[in-house]
This record gives sequence, C-alpha cells and structure tokens, in this order.
Amino acid sequence: MSFRNLYDIADRFLPESLDWMAYLVAGGILAFVVINAMVMSTAAYTLFERRLIGRFQSRLGPNRWGPFGMFQPFADIIKLILKEDIAPTVADKIVFTISPVVFLVPVLVAVSVLPLGDGSFLGTLNVALVFIIAVTGMHIIGVFMAGWASRNKYALFGAMRGVAMLVSYEVPMAMSLVAVVLLSGTMSTLGIVQGQHLPYILVMPLGFFVFFTATLAEMSRAPFDMIEAESELGSGYNTEYSGMKFALFQLAEFMAPLANGAIVTVLFLGGTKGPIISGPWWFVLKVVAFAFVIVWTRSTWPRLRVDQIMTFSWKGLFPLSMINLALVTVEYFVLQDAVGALTLGDQAIMALINIPVTFVAIYVIGNLSGQKRDRTVPVPSPLARMAAEAD
Repeated sequence: MSFRNLYDIADRFLPESLDWMAYLVAGGILAFVVINAMVMSTAAYTLFERRLIGRFQSRLGPNRWGPFGMFQPFADIIKLILKEDIAPTVADKIVFTISPVVFLVPVLVAVSVLPLGDGSFLGTLNVALVFIIAVTGMHIIGVFMAGWASRNKYALFGAMRGVAMLVSYEVPMAMSLVAVVLLSGTMSTLGIVQGQHLPYILVMPLGFFVFFTATLAEMSRAPFDMIEAESELGSGYNTEYSGMKFALFQLAEFMAPLANGAIVTVLFLGGTKGPIISGPWWFVLKVVAFAFVIVWTRSTWPRLRVDQIMTFSWKGLFPLSMINLALVTVEYFVLQDAVGALTLGDQAIMALINIPVTFVAIYVIGNLSGQKRDRTVPVPSPLARMAAEAD
C-alpha cells in the first residue's frame, strides 16, 4: 500500500476543499504503521540479539519470561516504564528531555523512503540516498545534546567521542555511496534496486566493505562502541538517564541495526530481488542475515581504542574508498553502452575484476597503514644469572 493509494482512499470520503486533510490522513496512517512495525521488530530483535550472544558465549541467554524467553522484551520495557525518571539538578532540563527524541526520530524517518516490497513503497523520493545520509547523520546531534545537557564529564566525553567518530566515518561512507550512484545512475532507492542485475556486494565488494564498516561505527557497535565504554565512561552519553528517556535511547540503539540492515539490503544486496519466494520475504531474510553478522562481530571483536578507531578511518577506510571509486569509475566508462547503462554481463566482468582487487587492496593498505610489528628481542635480566654465578 503506497502513499498514493491511501491518499486516493481518503480523498473519496472528503470534500474537495479538504484535500489537505487527505494528505494528513494518508501520512498519519503510514507513520502509525511504520512506527509500530519498527517498535515491534525492535522488540523481537532485542531477544534475537541477546539469545544469539548467549549462544556465542556458551550460555542460554534470557529464558525465564514466556516460552524460550519470548516475553523478555516486554518485561524489560515494563521495568523501564516503572523506574523513576531522575534528572541531575544542574542539567539543562529542556535539552536533557528532548535529546532521546532527537536520537530516535532519524532512525524512523530513514525507513520511510526504503522500498520494503514490490508495490509497497512508503516514499518514491528521487533523491532518497541523499535524504538517508542527511537524516541518519542527525542522530549524533541527539548524542551530543544528551552528553552536554547532563553536565557530567563522562557523558560529555562519550558524546565528544561520538561526534569525532561520526565525522571520521561519514567521509568513506559517502565515497562508497558515490560509487553506488555512479553504477545505478540514480539516487532513488527503487532505481538502485532495479539497477542491480548482480548484487552490488559482488560487483564492488570493496565498496561494501567500506560501507559496512562505517555503518558499524555510526551505530557505535562493537568494535566501535567507545562512546559507551562501560569500563571507562560508565555508560557514556546516557549515564544520567533513567526510566522512559533511557528506554528511548535503548529503542533507537537496537532499532539502528534493523534500519541499517534495510539500507544495506537496498544498496548492496539487491533489495527484494531473489528466486522462488516473494520479494518481501527476501528483503526480511537479507536484513536478518545482516543483523546476524552484526551480532557475530559484536561477540567476537574486542573494543578498539580511540586512536585505533581514528587511524582505521583516515588511514584505512578512506584510501580504500578512493580506490573503490576510481576502479568503479574506470570500469563504468569502459563498459557502459550508448545510454550509459550496464548489462548483466558488464556487472559480471566487474565482479570478476573487483573481487581479487578487494583482497589485494585491503592487504596493501593494511600493511601500509597498520602499526609496525617491532618485536623486542628479550634480554635476560642480570639478576636471573645471580644464582648460577653464586654456584
């Protein structure tokens, strides 16, 4: 059901002088569906992540509330609702209150322009990619507002780390998206899906690697979770939050993998394309696969230091994104037809070239920008020979 369908239905029951109300009704219905669908999906995802991490760590995970622990997300939200809402006396109350909303809204808005299935578009924006980049970058404003308004040095440190990390990883992410736009010839998410005769993860795996890594950093997911480093900052930017405000932060944080999984599915995994089963099911399976990889990464990688994260962005991902863009540009101008389009055969040729180039580029840049492995030759302490010399 598209926005146009809803508008046409509402317009039949309203006089011509109230056309604006038809827009309002159609938009309200879509917003209601999207918000509730995302909230319920996030509740299911929290259980999925906690149970999966439990398996990775050889334990059961939450299993007390309901069969297989299925009611655990509802128990968590009831607990947070019943908790007392406390704010520091010195906090900026207005900014302190609205920052969780600012943190949550961009995630919901970004979903509104994604083609979630054939004929079920929530928006057909022709510059959807620019819209997504602009909207998803706004969540860091909520992080900084929370850290600044709390008047807590640990919260402010976490917020400052978040801003620095976002600025650093936005650049390679944008460079990888330029390559996507170049190949598809459009900034519409629908056009990008239709342009993938082969999924772009095969056509330009280097661009996918850069985008996936930058996405992990923007979500502050391990190994880039330094803005909430418990051992250093308590809980980072949300240290002073409790009750429903803290619940909104947690909702946005656990909703981000689903939203970013949908974006990655559209840009690199072919969207709803797939054999045998219907398109929406393919879309859901790809998002779940993306979420699984994120949880797997969180369970197996240790947290990086601040300097390591910054070095990895500017000395690792940025050169890789430049290599990917240059390579895709040359291939596009060599293989394009008279109207600037690429066929399935052209994209297959690009995949055969770009897959080995990806491994070589990562190996070369990793060795050039990585830390030197200067192994210190062990020197025996003079005290170690005292006993032998005494004999």
